[in-house]
Amino acid sequence: MSEKSNPCQSCGACCANFRVSFYWAEADDGGGAIPSQFTEKVNDWTRCMRGTWSNSPRCVALQGEVGRSVACGIYAARPSACREVEAGSAQCHKARAAHGLAVLRDDAVAVNEPQPLLTG
Repeated sequence: MSEKSNPCQSCGACCANFRVSFYWAEADDGGGAIPSQFTEKVNDWTRCMRGTWSNSPRCVALQGEVGRSVACGIYAARPSACREVEAGSAQCHKARAAHGLAVLRDDAVAVNEPQPLLTG
């Protein structure tokens, strides 16, 4: 899948629909890569991306407009939860529906390849 054909770069629904939780040590102040100022404490073992633990979640790292053109501001350092989301998955379809976006067609989702930009 080329960078231009990545459906995530014109979506971002998952970054503005779910709480993005992860083990606290994924943050840079715990030895990981996620900038700690982009996180908030959930409990002693878990953090989430700032902005995702609300009634209208939107990850602080999400850049752009959902459904048009988006990017992750910390793509290389994104949490494991973001790395596990796949375009075309049930989670993807649920987030897209919540934002009034059509379900991805099978031909719009190619084999998963690393992408330089993915919405978290």
